[in-house]
Amino acid sequence: MGVEKMEMEDPDSTLMENVKKPISRPLSKYERLYQPCLAEIMGTMFFVFIGCVSVIENIPSTGRLQPALVHGLAVVVLVAVMDNISGSHFNPPFTIAIYLCGGMELMMVGPYIISQLIGGVLGAGMAKLMTSPERFLNATGAAFDVLKSESQLYRALFGEVAMTCLVTMVLLMAAVNSRTKTPLAPLLVGCTVILNILAGADISGTCLNPARAFGPAVMTNYWTYHWVYWVGPIGGGMAAAALVRLILGDNKLRVVMKS
Repeated sequence: MGVEKMEMEDPDSTLMENVKKPISRPLSKYERLYQPCLAEIMGTMFFVFIGCVSVIENIPSTGRLQPALVHGLAVVVLVAVMDNISGSHFNPPFTIAIYLCGGMELMMVGPYIISQLIGGVLGAGMAKLMTSPERFLNATGAAFDVLKSESQLYRALFGEVAMTCLVTMVLLMAAVNSRTKTPLAPLLVGCTVILNILAGADISGTCLNPARAFGPAVMTNYWTYHWVYWVGPIGGGMAAAALVRLILGDNKLRVVMKS
């Protein structure tokens, strides 16, 4: 009488196969709406905090290299760790440009920008708590007080537009445009921040970020030529979005010459 051999299924191998298969589930409301805004608050807060302290603690001896490295490396670290939560904008012009290039929904633009401004104020407040009152006042809380006269105004405004356009274009090409998207986006954006500060710190202070300007301005009540650090960066971000949409973007992003 013949006996058929039956292959017994190995329970361990079955378990391993199930472990290897990721279980996809829709994001919860918290992960879709609230967590990204909280990440924008925290990321902007620590960026502004680190940036402000680097300036306050080194006035008057600070040159271009030290704040350039601090701001740029802070961007690299914070963007890398929070990218999958909020996209790591931490900057209103970035948010506006990413929306204009189809990278986020309109309903999240306002909450992101408000979150970034809140983070900027919190970061500047942390810098004030950490540094001595004398150093804080001497550095005007790391607010952008480099503009002293009308003769500097339009050069500084052009610098903010041009330099923000450059860093925003790098962001869009490295993180949004499918043909050029790369995991090196945090490093590329951080390096561009470093290059911009090294090039233009003595002209405008190289803000490139209204949230970075807004926080210290609130803490010190220093608003002289503050509008430059809104109009310039936002104008530069929109110019970068236009360049990607019209010239540099892939067939999906370009709105002209799509054949």
